[in-house]
Amino acid sequence: MIIYSVTIKIDKPLADEWITWMRSEHIPDVMATGCFLEHRVLRLMLDEDDGSTFSIQYKANSMDEISKYQDKFAAELQQKHIARFKDKFVAFRTLLEELE
Repeated sequence: MIIYSVTIKIDKPLADEWITWMRSEHIPDVMATGCFLEHRVLRLMLDEDDGSTFSIQYKANSMDEISKYQDKFAAELQQKHIARFKDKFVAFRTLLEELE
């Protein structure tokens, strides 16, 4: 299994609005692509003054599914996120291989 992990630090005043939007719109849109089997939403326990940090982890069967997502869907979905929360977040993505 491959985990596509998106770590996002969102401005603190927007954290509740952001997580609501992620749960109601963005994550369902990502899951509707059919590229992922499941997802997890995690919050970094260290509380920082300038923002709240979250990790959204999407699990896929293979790198082929990740490549399909990146080639066909990622840019449009990321643009929706940028349009909604422009200049209010920073994000980075990592790929992880599940060993056990």
